[in-house]
Amino acid sequence: MEIAVSPKSTQAPSSRDRTIRPRQPRFALGATLPRHWFGGSAVATHLANGVNLLFPAGERFFVRSVRRFIDRIEDPTLREAARGFYAQEGRHAQAHEHVFEILEAQGYSVRTFLAVYERVAFGLLEPAMPAKMNLAVTAALEHFTAIMAKDALRNGRLKAADPAMRALLSWHAAEEIEHRAVAFDVLREVDPSQALRVSGMAFGAALLGAFWLAGTMMLLAQDGRLNASAIKELRALRAQTPNDEGIVKRVFLAGIREYLRPDFHPLRDEDADALAESYLESAGLA
Repeated sequence: MEIAVSPKSTQAPSSRDRTIRPRQPRFALGATLPRHWFGGSAVATHLANGVNLLFPAGERFFVRSVRRFIDRIEDPTLREAARGFYAQEGRHAQAHEHVFEILEAQGYSVRTFLAVYERVAFGLLEPAMPAKMNLAVTAALEHFTAIMAKDALRNGRLKAADPAMRALLSWHAAEEIEHRAVAFDVLREVDPSQALRVSGMAFGAALLGAFWLAGTMMLLAQDGRLNASAIKELRALRAQTPNDEGIVKRVFLAGIREYLRPDFHPLRDEDADALAESYLESAGLA
């Protein structure tokens, strides 16, 4: 990946300054994936599985939200970045849908949850909201996915994960970092209103938190772990990483605080780019 703007440039960062291309690595995901693939922990596994359930339909929503405004983008380089964004998100959706099949083979029932999630989020809420609001929600949720992606690639966060899932999540994380500014830049072109951006963040954060929690609890309940043992296991996990602030602070509160700054832009976080580039090089995907 090449970034044309020097870190010392006074020019505002933009998705125009980078190449975004899809990749299609292969993952050894199948019947050998352990039921509790994240360090043997049901809680850690289902926290990850819970958000994984949201990815395919959510990423297709992101693509729709950006595509509705592509004809209003005059700059051909931003339009090209948007096409790369579409392609990357489409492949992420396909990869995570394969994980659904594995979960079902392990005995989990996920289709009812997925049907309710898609009906509420994309059958009712999406068409009820103005297109600009859907784009604002997309820009906000892309910020959260970039935070989760950066978190996944640093400090050995995925070290305890099954190697195949670690490879899937790391590839996904690296590409989320690459295209993290596309929806934001399109929103900035369409309507730079701070009020719209803040509204998208408020709505997006509430939806992400609610559906993620619901998906995680649904899977834990099917494992018979939606009880005091889950709380005990969560505390044990936190004790292993005493300096870990937890998902609420690390993802949601930190993300909201950053996003509300008037001068915020996703590409100002150059550390994220370094993490993504390092992983892609190590995996032969650069």
